[in-house]
Amino acid sequence: MGISRELKKRSGEKCELCSSSESLNSYDVAPKSGERLEDQIAICEVCRLQIEGKEETDNNHWRCLNESMWSEVPAVQVVVFRQLWKLKETDWANDLRDMMYMEDGTREWAESTLEDESDMVVHKDSNGVVLEAGDTVVLIKDLKVKGSSLVAKRGTAVRRIRLVQDNPNHIEGKVEGQTVVILTQFVKK
Repeated sequence: MGISRELKKRSGEKCELCSSSESLNSYDVAPKSGERLEDQIAICEVCRLQIEGKEETDNNHWRCLNESMWSEVPAVQVVVFRQLWKLKETDWANDLRDMMYMEDGTREWAESTLEDESDMVVHKDSNGVVLEAGDTVVLIKDLKVKGSSLVAKRGTAVRRIRLVQDNPNHIEGKVEGQTVVILTQFVKK
């Protein structure tokens, strides 16, 4: 889809997310119809393909949201918020999302298409405490690491864990420089 003269003027002929001036198009921000200028943003092909899931997300590309999150255009704020939500496994994206200010109506628009939190996988440690990406946990049992001679000793701290998205019983972390999958029942926060 082409880009209207009004949208070009508002965006300064740059992507309203990353400021690229290459291959700009208008992007309708769901669930709005896109019939009004206020429901659209000017977006480059790189951003569009990643937002629509047609290309793998490049986390470093999205560091541009540090600037675009301050846009006064509600449609831009909505897309920035949603993209930061998709990047919630990264500390910097969570920090930016926490800093964002949006009017109540804009926030409702932004949250209207987010996945339902009740459908999300929740990781809990051996005591039932919710684990989040980036947490530090401690092993509560000696664990033999499959495929190696390594035994991770009880009391070992595992820093900056990653959550396995489709399994609430698994986390990933580094033990003695080796990335391992750990069962959540054997850690505590």
